[in-house]
Amino acid sequence: MPAVKTHFQDLPVALDGIPRLEIAHQRFDVCTLPVNRQLHAWLDRMVGVVDLLPTRDEFGRPFRGWIDRYAVGEFLFADCYTDRITQDRTIARISQDNARSIVFHVFFEAAPGSELEFPGKRTDTALEGGIFAVDLDQPVRFRRKPCRHVTIFLPRDMLREVFPDASALHGRKLSPYLPAVRYLVGRVMSFSAQIPYMTPENAHRTLREIVLLITDAFAEDAGLKGSRRALARAMAFDAARRYVHANLHDSDLSPERVVDTLGLSRPTIYRLFQHEGGLAAYIRHLRLRSAADELVAWPGLAVQDIGYALGFKSASDFTRAFRRAYGMAPQEIRQPGNDLRAAATTIATATAIE
Repeated sequence: MPAVKTHFQDLPVALDGIPRLEIAHQRFDVCTLPVNRQLHAWLDRMVGVVDLLPTRDEFGRPFRGWIDRYAVGEFLFADCYTDRITQDRTIARISQDNARSIVFHVFFEAAPGSELEFPGKRTDTALEGGIFAVDLDQPVRFRRKPCRHVTIFLPRDMLREVFPDASALHGRKLSPYLPAVRYLVGRVMSFSAQIPYMTPENAHRTLREIVLLITDAFAEDAGLKGSRRALARAMAFDAARRYVHANLHDSDLSPERVVDTLGLSRPTIYRLFQHEGGLAAYIRHLRLRSAADELVAWPGLAVQDIGYALGFKSASDFTRAFRRAYGMAPQEIRQPGNDLRAAATTIATATAIE
């Protein structure tokens, strides 16, 4: 996902007081720069919601990268090509910014060997193309092979009718071999070619339609839309999710309690939360994610007290789970400069000096 900022100035207002849509376009290309400056320039320009993690050797090689970025109303649409690159959104960075968009990534071409890693949630997910979704409120690392793709940033609230909890989209992918995905990729490619010549109103209307179609495709793939059975699954999923959120600080919260309280079958619960690694993993993830927020919001509160309040049986259990999920101890998230960009900057500086 391109590391671009997702905050824009207010839309211009016409004389009648109605916001007037505009398209703000920026293009950046490192291809004309000297080879030893290409990756440096990309790192400098792409400061935003993720950290870029190049290796020392990559700084001395040619690096191709260009991006056309369009701000259209509440959306950010970025058409991008890069050579191989690793992007990381850590829990430390999440704790320091307010970027909470949902992001749809649409591959224009195959990119075998690319993969997503979800700290504290699931194992790596191999990618070969198609479409995948990321929630900027959750950590993710994206190792991307050379390819052209589009990234669409959108407000999570606009998905509420289909995914009441937008975080459930995090890490979902749609195979490039599905007919619906091939159609959607074609729509996105066509839009990317036409947007320089479109009126702001037409561009906004078309982009919104594309976003809703992609959302529907994710809902169909998750079995939450398309039939009476899908409606029942959606209602059960929403009830289970709400119950977990409401009782997250209860140390007795467990999958068994959810099943017994809501009268759901264990196979149903398993299928509903299979994408999360199971209901137990979903509960653990939510507790750790809430702990990260509370550690930053309440720096004077003892670490173990936050762990106990979120249902962990001991301080050591909490620390061990937090470190396993996020690669750091709970108290480290409170330290300034705790994200990985510092490490990337150190490598870049050292290479420049050499």
